Amino acid sequence: MSLPKSRAEIRASQSRLKRAAVEQAMRSPFWQKRLPKLNLDRLEDEWRRIPILDKDTLRALTDQQFYSEFCVGGHDGIAEYWRSGGVTGQPLFYPRSFKDIQVGLESFARTFDCAGAGRGERAHVSFPLGIHPVGQIYSRCAASRGITVNWAGSGTSTPSALQLELIQRLKPTIWLGMSSYALHLANLAEVRGVEINSIKTIMTSAEPVSQAKRDKIERSFGAKLTDNFGMTEAGMMGCEDVPGAGFRIWTDLYHIEVLDPKTFEPVKEGETGTLVVTALQTNNVTPFLRWSSGDLVTYSEADDGAGPFSVFPRVKHAHRTAGFFKVRGVNLGHQDLEDFIFRHQEIGDFRAEAINDGGLDALRLCIECRKTVDQKAFVARLIVEVKEKFELQPEVVVLETGTLAREFEANIKAARFVDRR
Repeated sequence: MSLPKSRAEIRASQSRLKRAAVEQAMRSPFWQKRLPKLNLDRLEDEWRRIPILDKDTLRALTDQQFYSEFCVGGHDGIAEYWRSGGVTGQPLFYPRSFKDIQVGLESFARTFDCAGAGRGERAHVSFPLGIHPVGQIYSRCAASRGITVNWAGSGTSTPSALQLELIQRLKPTIWLGMSSYALHLANLAEVRGVEINSIKTIMTSAEPVSQAKRDKIERSFGAKLTDNFGMTEAGMMGCEDVPGAGFRIWTDLYHIEVLDPKTFEPVKEGETGTLVVTALQTNNVTPFLRWSSGDLVTYSEADDGAGPFSVFPRVKHAHRTAGFFKVRGVNLGHQDLEDFIFRHQEIGDFRAEAINDGGLDALRLCIECRKTVDQKAFVARLIVEVKEKFELQPEVVVLETGTLAREFEANIKAARFVDRR
């Protein structure tokens, strides 16, 4: 599946594929009840009459209703199931047809191209393997780009110490996994004196990557980090071509809209809105029309002509949906705190806890310091800086380096922020 050559080519294919997506959805009993009568010959004018599909609507369906009413029959067969991100409380397992998988493999493989990774390289995949599709699809699609793969999986399947041994022995040039696990591996490597400098490209997904976290990971590995964006309802949707600038979205495979979260009117380029996605080629069983993912993003045409991926627009996360602690009346944003902590090169890793031991609420920071740090002096300085920045005086606990990596290892995503009240 070759890349489109121009924006005009994408617009032409989108017009055709959007109509096909609606016609596919009209085969679904779920959509038959929800869709208004549409003039498909004037679909561009009619498009916004299609109701938004949100998480609450999907949550209201039972398993039986989802498979018998939402899903479409008469496709080319079920190849596998992809686990949803858990938006329904009890996650759904989305059927994927053989055609869906063919497109899915290509959408993932494009991220290797966009990251500048190619034939002859070796990849160490630390994404979870199994019912989460990311790890196994990445591992499978690498062959189409001539990339060797070690299917390591997350720390639950291959302990971190063994992962480091494999990195030392097999010397991969690409590492793929969640950004939090990249930090854990880097910290463990420092403790054990393990060299991981064969890795030149880090590819992450599934978690926000702030500039501070990016800088820390790149500094620890001595490698370039490329972040990627996808969702189970659609597939792998895009990749960074410029670090931190946002994701080039494969608009030949997915139609995207950025809308006001309250009115669902289109927002202007550069304004924050909610991301609404229609799968154009991975809809053979699950017809996701105008799916509101809950992501808050900004949209940019980014038509700079810089390389083959410049035919695609960019979407950048606003990171406004990040969680927070409320401690003594202060809203402490997780993203803000993470950025602040990771700007301190003295800190290897950390966990933040909201606590109450029977008195007032408090913030506890559990940190691991690098070997050469004067811990007593640094802790005193950190307490002052947190107080000045967030108007809260934290309790700081220094842990033995590697403690957090061992605690996090069994988790798919790191529990970096814990409310213990």
